[in-house]
Amino acid sequence: MRLWIRNPLAIMAEGAGGGLVVEDGRIVELVAAGRQPAQPVDEVQDASAHVVIPGLVNTHHHFFQTLTRAHPQAINKELFPWLKTLYPLWGAHLNRDTFRLGVRLALVELLMSGCTTASDHLFVFADDMADAVDIEAEEARALGMRIGLTRGALNMGTKSGGIADERLIQDYDTMLADCERVLGRYHDRSEGSMSTVALAPCAPFNVTRDMMVDTAEMAEKHDCRLHTHLGETHDEDEFCLAKYGMRPLDYLEDTGWMSSRVWLAHGIHFNDEEIARIGKCGMGVCHCPTSNMVLASGQCRTKELEAAGAVIGLGVDGSASNDNSNLMETVRHALMLGRLTYGSAAVTHLDALGWATEGSAKLLGRDDIGVIAPGKQADLAMYTLDELRFSGAGDPLAALVLCGAHRADRVMVAGQWRVVDGLPLGVDLEALRRDHGAAAARFLQAV
Repeated sequence: MRLWIRNPLAIMAEGAGGGLVVEDGRIVELVAAGRQPAQPVDEVQDASAHVVIPGLVNTHHHFFQTLTRAHPQAINKELFPWLKTLYPLWGAHLNRDTFRLGVRLALVELLMSGCTTASDHLFVFADDMADAVDIEAEEARALGMRIGLTRGALNMGTKSGGIADERLIQDYDTMLADCERVLGRYHDRSEGSMSTVALAPCAPFNVTRDMMVDTAEMAEKHDCRLHTHLGETHDEDEFCLAKYGMRPLDYLEDTGWMSSRVWLAHGIHFNDEEIARIGKCGMGVCHCPTSNMVLASGQCRTKELEAAGAVIGLGVDGSASNDNSNLMETVRHALMLGRLTYGSAAVTHLDALGWATEGSAKLLGRDDIGVIAPGKQADLAMYTLDELRFSGAGDPLAALVLCGAHRADRVMVAGQWRVVDGLPLGVDLEALRRDHGAAAARFLQAV
């Protein structure tokens, strides 16, 4: 089946003014403006009202946190006080049923924003959630989305000087055994795979040194990526200096994590020397501008990191520190925060879109998605500009970011339509909102 997506209003690809042709889940041809495809097609999708970009790739999230958005006890706090407020609530009320609904809502919201590949940083495992990674895989499969699964960990709770709730922590050997299981079941490194796996201890302030070392060694064995929070707040700096006698990046190196297979969430508080070291080894940083602004954590030094050789991607972060799972909105925030930091000409709409597509794909170790080009996977997000917010916009691609696009009209994953007319196929949005809202109400109960 050859599909011609014809004559887009604008497209994020050179020489494709006439659109693109999709066959067997891949992009097989870019069509120049005013031209026809080189070979006959079976179907045509008129895109004259659409701006077409690669499917967005989300590289840091905490799906379960959709259950505690704008929580009245947690709003207006910085990271550590925010975590100390929410961990007991998560420990008391998170179970496999509420977790599944949190995951489902996060994925649907991401998909509707134009996200085709999502990576979740999963590190909470309540007593009945041994199969939490499997639940995420099932929910992504039902929606037809690609997923970057992470098998995360907490093993330093309040009893050992951390801040995590003890009810979310598993036995050490259980965690390592499940890392091996998840890698064997879901880590598919082939072209066009629908799932990959990374190992992802939560952060230096709630996992032990042994966990960092053991996961680094396991990642080498299985050739998978590594992910953790690092450099998010000054509180983290102070914790690492007090507990380990070194700054967070030095601790990362001490545990065997200074590697090109690593991508970090946030990466805000690095000095010049640390940025040079990150760039030299080709590490990645997931910029989370919305969360960083909500929690007043600081501003990621994206331009310096890129100049040093680091790869920059984007993430919405948890839906309790961002309060939504809309990756297109995060693109706009990345542009705005970047301009506030570096100047109006230093960060363009194409920079921000590039971070959310090709840059994010690289963080996940993928070169088959994130770009509209022949041979790449047919993952696309298509937006119309028919809302009042776009009226008068002269540059359609720039308008997506500057005028605040937030909902895709059509989304394709692996050559299959997953959103049509703004609605995710096969999803009862009314029922999802009702069931998720009822589950979230439990988290308002005192503990």
